[in-house]
Amino acid sequence: MCGIVGAVAERDVVGILLEGLRRLEYRGYDSAGIAVINETHCIDRERMLGKVQALADALSERPLKGRVGIAHTRWATHGQPSKNNAHPHICKKGVAVVHNGIIENHEALRRTQIEQGYEFTSQTDTEVVVHQIYNHQAQGKDLLQATRDTIAELEGAYALGVVTNNEPGRLIAARRGSPLVIGLGIGENFIASDVAALLPVTRRFIFLEEGDVADISREGVTIYDEEGNRVERSVRESSLTADATERGEYRHYMLKEIHEQPRAIAETLEGRVSGGKVLDGCFGPEAAAIFDRIKSVQLIACGTSYHAAMVARNWFEGVAGLPCRVEVASEFRYRHPVPNPDALVVVISQSGETADTLAALRATKEWGFGPSLAICNVPESSLSREADLTLMTRAGPEIGVASTKAFTTQLVALLLLVCAIGRRHRLTAEREATIVSQLEGLPRHVEEVLKLDEPIKELSERFADKHHALFLGRGVQYPIAMEGALKLKEISYIHAEAYPAGELKHGPLALVDEVMPVIAVAPNDELLEKLKSNLEEVRARGGELYVFADHDSGMNSSERVHVMTIPPGGGHVSPIIFTIPLQLLSYHVAVLKGTDVDQPRNLAKSVTVE
Repeated sequence: MCGIVGAVAERDVVGILLEGLRRLEYRGYDSAGIAVINETHCIDRERMLGKVQALADALSERPLKGRVGIAHTRWATHGQPSKNNAHPHICKKGVAVVHNGIIENHEALRRTQIEQGYEFTSQTDTEVVVHQIYNHQAQGKDLLQATRDTIAELEGAYALGVVTNNEPGRLIAARRGSPLVIGLGIGENFIASDVAALLPVTRRFIFLEEGDVADISREGVTIYDEEGNRVERSVRESSLTADATERGEYRHYMLKEIHEQPRAIAETLEGRVSGGKVLDGCFGPEAAAIFDRIKSVQLIACGTSYHAAMVARNWFEGVAGLPCRVEVASEFRYRHPVPNPDALVVVISQSGETADTLAALRATKEWGFGPSLAICNVPESSLSREADLTLMTRAGPEIGVASTKAFTTQLVALLLLVCAIGRRHRLTAEREATIVSQLEGLPRHVEEVLKLDEPIKELSERFADKHHALFLGRGVQYPIAMEGALKLKEISYIHAEAYPAGELKHGPLALVDEVMPVIAVAPNDELLEKLKSNLEEVRARGGELYVFADHDSGMNSSERVHVMTIPPGGGHVSPIIFTIPLQLLSYHVAVLKGTDVDQPRNLAKSVTVE
């Protein structure tokens, strides 16, 4: 959830650390801090409440300088946002630590450390880590051994960066349950929570595995596994460039990422379809054999990815004729599900580091479910490494907290999977060819829908004074209504709910009045006439309707009914197409409301703690 960056170099690293924090701010922006080993071998630190810019302003007033340092941008878990709770944490001016994760046994460690005479200046669980490392170091151990002995005593999840004034050319990194990468330079090396933080200085990375500890200096990197054995981890060159995470001409990352969707969808399809057919090999060399024996599908995800899974359930059952269950990852492993060895477990996560989804994947392996497949946007993530099969979405970096292109590319990936498995069940070759054709035309259709940006911007002005909204959809579009409601509440702070339109009479109709906007998704499908009847119920009770309708739906604007016509190009990909105008609506409403679109309050991009 938080962002970590560290560096050891022949040059001053403060600018590198600060730029890294800016690029990691999507992971947390309650507070930020930097600690360096200065020229006199003392730890010098600056921390500020708020965003990274507040830290940058403080550093312009009181500059730091050092060739070894660590930095952190925080999303609060233990302890409210405050300067005292900001990282890095320091023990007795000798050891500094940055941490992402949760230390579950911090209370027991804290009690012991208080008895030993350690003073606590924060409410965080992280402070027990820095005291524990200092305690081991005080017994004559070097920083590497002190860190290894400390993590053996920790329960929970962590990614750590550790420095000490006793060994000023050394940086120790460790990970369990939270992501951490090492960036390799010439005469300098780095750590970060995400490759994006280090793209200005390197494109060569080592991805630490569970339990790894790394000893990092200017000269090189030595990695030890959780048993303490020295190991070699592969070096990978990132295809991303530094400007891939820049806003460019757009006012916000979210708007940029909305407009990147045609390209992202095209990239996700590239090399995966041919001759009207989805290629089994795009899921991995073992995919065909695994798909041959699959009799059902278990989808597991959180948040926006869960909505993608709900759409896919309609496809798996309606297109492939395959039983499909969908679970919220945070509930799944506590519900005691009955294992099904014939079920393909599909885990979905943009980052591939979502703690609940990872835990659910591991639980399915323990309980005896069938093989697993990860749909993910980060090739080197924990999820993609631990699943049996992987399909990358190729959305590229997504910085805005509210997911846009990650969601639509997940839907594309899931429809590819439906075709690959479905042909082994009910899906005919002719129908698969139709779906593939619709997918291949999707980037062009999304470009057409994006031309509605200006009309939707005008429409959004009607929401500027609203505090509540109701979203309606039927069938495969109901999860799209849920996603639309989530987007609106995430970034504009308007309370929004989504319901299947057929459920109006079972309660939600009581909410309808002249000030409650009702947003509906109306493709021209077999449920259109029923949806029209549901919308008439709203209109009859004085509700104001905003309908995103197919060009041939026969729906027109009238008093208190505002119809936005969607360009043609539906069929099986219509949920993806109808997602775009809801994203644009949420974006423009949030801009009018004056909220922080890319970094909405209380939220962070990657939920790496449970």
